[in-house]
Amino acid sequence: MKRITTIAILIFTTLSVVAQGDKKAKDILNGVSSKYRSYKSMKADFSYTLENPQAKIKETQVGTLLLSGAKYRLGISGQEVICDGKTTWTYMKEAKEVQINDVDPTDEGIKPSEIFTMYEKGFIYKFVDEKSVAGKVQQNLELTPTDKTKNFFKIKLTIDKASKQIVKSVIFEKTGTRYTYAIKAFTPNFAVNASTFTFDAKKYPGVEVVDLR
Repeated sequence: MKRITTIAILIFTTLSVVAQGDKKAKDILNGVSSKYRSYKSMKADFSYTLENPQAKIKETQVGTLLLSGAKYRLGISGQEVICDGKTTWTYMKEAKEVQINDVDPTDEGIKPSEIFTMYEKGFIYKFVDEKSVAGKVQQNLELTPTDKTKNFFKIKLTIDKASKQIVKSVIFEKTGTRYTYAIKAFTPNFAVNASTFTFDAKKYPGVEVVDLR
């Protein structure tokens, strides 16, 4: 689930001025970053497709992400990952089990709370082109990590020019595997409260609680 969470986060990512690249791409991404930072919370419904042509694998799933600062709730593939900023609950519906962990501040992995700032450094980016799709102008950008030890070598971002929102992200791994995330619906300032980002076992009778803290 940690791997799914990490990859899922990439579709919602944006950049700011610290990254390297051409001015047009920089201006576009600064606009996207500013737009997302203005939201107190957000909800995104997305599809996730894993493809590996050599292995003849193609799988598609759908997911939902609720986000408010360091708090998040991610649902995908029959699992939910819920975090209030201090504690993380991983609920596996089919197994009827929830695992509880403390948030590790030293974890270098991508955190949902950082989804709009994770590219502030470590990437070279460039503007590719603009295309009209269903009457809307979409801007295509390409990002390359400066750290060549990363397991991926390229990310393609598609951004809606008018709304300054990310439409699609494609992550290319060195193994030949490709991950495509497409935003199906996006709601800024989505209504959330404290209970949104906690797991109340009383509401899930029969669920085994495994406390790993």
